[in-house]
Amino acid sequence: MMDDRQPKAGQAIAEAVRDRMFAEDAASRGLGMQVEAVGPGFSKLSMTVRPDMLNGFKTCHGGFIATLADSAFAFACNSRNEVTVASGIVVDFLAPVYEGDLLRAECHEVALTGRTGVYDITVTNQHGKVVVVMRGRSHTMKGKAVVDF
Repeated sequence: MMDDRQPKAGQAIAEAVRDRMFAEDAASRGLGMQVEAVGPGFSKLSMTVRPDMLNGFKTCHGGFIATLADSAFAFACNSRNEVTVASGIVVDFLAPVYEGDLLRAECHEVALTGRTGVYDITVTNQHGKVVVVMRGRSHTMKGKAVVDF
């Protein structure tokens, strides 16, 4: 018989980390991001593009989209309650984003070995069109918890 306690514990830890991180994350909150889902090695965040996020061509500045992807990356890679930071990202912009678009960034852990993790993040608009893909590498600071239990 499979022991289902571990997945529940992992989910509870991810949710506690989400709550702590989001409470302290002025950048994500200030951009209007919402954490829609979180779990071990996973997160989904959303953000609506505001007029103050547009560049000179009236499309969303890529830095704001990358910030959404980076925030999803942060919630996913810290979900096991060990302080984890980005060690590198690669961002590919695939389609323009406009004022009023609802963006969703979904992050999935690809690999976790020792202190190094690899994560793939896909950003879609309200029509499900992929507008950005990002790959992130993480570095875990062993022994440092995000949340004390």
